[in-house]
Amino acid sequence: MKAVIQCGGQGTRLRPYTMVLPKPLMPVRSQPVLELLLKWLRRNDLTEVYITTGYLGQLIKSFCGDGRRWDIRIRYTDEAAPLGTIGPLGLLRDELDTSFLVINGDVITDLSLGAFAQYHHSTGGLLTVATMHRQTRMDFGVIEAHDGRITSFKEKPILSNLVSMGVYCMEPSVLQYIPAGVPFGFDDLILCLLRRGVPTHSYIHEGMWLDIGRIEDFQTAQELDWDVQSPPFERVYAA
Repeated sequence: MKAVIQCGGQGTRLRPYTMVLPKPLMPVRSQPVLELLLKWLRRNDLTEVYITTGYLGQLIKSFCGDGRRWDIRIRYTDEAAPLGTIGPLGLLRDELDTSFLVINGDVITDLSLGAFAQYHHSTGGLLTVATMHRQTRMDFGVIEAHDGRITSFKEKPILSNLVSMGVYCMEPSVLQYIPAGVPFGFDDLILCLLRRGVPTHSYIHEGMWLDIGRIEDFQTAQELDWDVQSPPFERVYAA
């Protein structure tokens, strides 16, 4: 399979750090998260990778080069203007001719890509989203009311939801739903497919996943229980 790593965003949630470094080059201990992603892909036997670039893209190209030090072939796309999370795939229509992965450039996970891809192919669908159950504590007291009268109150409740991990398996035919040259996010894509009745599926992962674009997850990533000289994503992590 081919993989596309999305690295064109500005990383606004991690400012001011990302005013100097693009988010995929933010260090987790001594290694940029993008390097951890590339090593994870290689251990899962993927050797063809496209990296979409925009904001501070030259730094990403300078760091990764052609990928030979990881035994990976890396090619790049350049966004003249921001195209969102999914829009850059339109620049790769001629390259993505088989099932392919799309991965946000700020993800740390121990997801088995082999099992994920196998499930995707078993569904016969165009798109499978890697998901996890995640609990989120609200920062506010939540009120329910009917006709102006309060019926219940919960102080900073914990909500549990099935959330996207930012890892997707897609078929080339999904590209027909992505417009060329305009910003197009994953939310735009999934809503478009749902409106048209195109089957999409969820693969539930029960292992480790962090989104280092969030300050809380970025800080947690620094505490991961691994030896940085050993392959990450294969050890227990300290939450």
